[in-house]
Amino acid sequence: MALIINEECVNCGVCEPECPNEAISSGDDIYIIDPALCTECVGAYDEPQCASVCPVDCCVKDEDRIESREQLMEKYNKLHK
Repeated sequence: MALIINEECVNCGVCEPECPNEAISSGDDIYIIDPALCTECVGAYDEPQCASVCPVDCCVKDEDRIESREQLMEKYNKLHK
């Protein structure tokens, strides 16, 4: 399941450099996560790095994009060939 950044985002930008897949970018008002690139850090880290550094806990699971750990690992491997 990809993560999303919700409206609690304070636009601080600490999450962007932490993403191993470069899935996070600056949006109009808040940062956004590209679901095609987000693997919840599966393949790179034990936990999502954006969520671990976020000062307001706005990096949350996107319930509309449910993926298994195996699917996330497959996506990570394709991104890092």
